[in-house]
Amino acid sequence: MAALLALGMALSFSLADRDSSTSRMLSLFFAAVGVAILVSSQIEIPLRESEQYPAWGGIFALPEVFAFLFAFEWILRVRRTIPTRELRTKFADRQLRVAQALAIVYFILALLFPRVRAEQFIGALWNSGAPGFGFLLFAAPLLVSLILGIGAGLITLNRRPDIAERQRLVAFSLASPFMASSLILPYALAPVLTSIGLLIFLVGGVQYHVIQGRRAQFMSRFLAPQVADLVREAGLKSATRHQTLEISVVCCDLRGFTAFSAATDSKKVIQILREYYDMVGTAVARVGGTIKDQAGDGVLVLIGAPIWSADHAKRAIDLARQIREGGIALCDKWSTADLQLGVGVGAATGFVTVGVIGAASRLEYTAVGPAVNLASRLCSEAMHGEVLVDERCKEMLATTDMSAGLRTREPLRLKGFARPVPNFVLDTA
Repeated sequence: MAALLALGMALSFSLADRDSSTSRMLSLFFAAVGVAILVSSQIEIPLRESEQYPAWGGIFALPEVFAFLFAFEWILRVRRTIPTRELRTKFADRQLRVAQALAIVYFILALLFPRVRAEQFIGALWNSGAPGFGFLLFAAPLLVSLILGIGAGLITLNRRPDIAERQRLVAFSLASPFMASSLILPYALAPVLTSIGLLIFLVGGVQYHVIQGRRAQFMSRFLAPQVADLVREAGLKSATRHQTLEISVVCCDLRGFTAFSAATDSKKVIQILREYYDMVGTAVARVGGTIKDQAGDGVLVLIGAPIWSADHAKRAIDLARQIREGGIALCDKWSTADLQLGVGVGAATGFVTVGVIGAASRLEYTAVGPAVNLASRLCSEAMHGEVLVDERCKEMLATTDMSAGLRTREPLRLKGFARPVPNFVLDTA
């Protein structure tokens, strides 16, 4: 039953979070624990009791060694999700490598002295009086390995890991002594201690997935779908920490929408906005952008944050062209003889500081920088069907065919900018 519980947890963690490298490593740990229990209870112990233990019996220690290796590798991968400035030193990394090396030493000793391990170590505590040399020979490397591993886990906890992984690290620190002790306790106690350890970890594992589920719901409301992959891989802090990046910003809105909405039934206005947002959202998803703001008929999109891409300027122009084409089609559909709608788009490139701000009850992903303001101002100046692009965005397109499709316009005097702003209009071809 203990083996089935471990194998079931391995399968559950793998299926529930298959894209996370940390969860995959954790699944391998529990799979190794389950296999170790099966090998020990169904093969090794019967062979020892029948006094037919083979000279190659040390190979039975392999699943136990893999369990140690995978557990410590999982902690190492958790540490890689922590920002470098929080880690400060790599002392815990070295601890974990030493702990893994000691597990391998245990396996080498098992290959060299298989009978000693089977008779004086496995299930031997409290069965044969005071521990002898054979017991200590195998207990020492595993005990030191376990202490180093738990110590590294506690150091990692102190380095502010992602809150979801924190739940699993705490559970691991509490559960591992129970699971490790099952190696040396009498057979009647070993399954009980192992099951207790597995259940302790299961509680932490459930908390991990609860937190991840809440995050997915939160992130899906205002960030691009691909951000969820980043959160799973590197944690919420990595996905939303403040950072300054050169990105591209695209802004679009509808011309004549205020007059149109004042003279149109509110239900129809909501339906128009729904179709408009769907069109823009589909285009944003195609280029891998992130919708930062949706307010009335205005939409602000970030290309290159929080997931950075080297070709963000090219993607921004692709997005602007798609929004223009889709917007023109929708405006032709909605406009009447008396109420005309249009769509304008602005695109700008520059250094922007992005990150999450807000109180505990409400968080918002924000972007601050001249490029954000410039994209909005260019959008306001664009006529129906026009896409206005700033100079930096055009510079980044110099090596692509897209630069030929940008025609120079007269510099614009824009609010918030001291000097006239060079700009370009994107050809309709």
